[in-house]
Amino acid sequence: QAQLVESGGGLVQPGGSLRLSCVASGFTFSSYAMSWYRQAPGKERELVAATTSAGVATRYADSVKGRFTIFRDNAKNTVYLQMNNLKPEDTAVYYCTSPRVNGWGQGTQVTVSS
Repeated sequence: QAQLVESGGGLVQPGGSLRLSCVASGFTFSSYAMSWYRQAPGKERELVAATTSAGVATRYADSVKGRFTIFRDNAKNTVYLQMNNLKPEDTAVYYCTSPRVNGWGQGTQVTVSS
């Protein structure tokens, strides 16, 4: 069945960088837009970044513009989120999603702390 598996999270100091990966399986990855969401403790899940099926167009939450980059490799069925200049307020569980996949995966925890 269609599945998404996130990885790449961890503990990083403020100002540091991380690259998240999301590997898709069970569907034609290159036909679908992909998005990254995050959910911080006590807060609602929010859209962080999204990209079209070919990766030509992207959009970002205002809070991450200029710091995060979403990109994809359709040959590897993978979407990435490059996160630079991380801030403590970026601490959250990060999820990738696709219109093709129901529900949410396990996510990957990102913690930004000194």
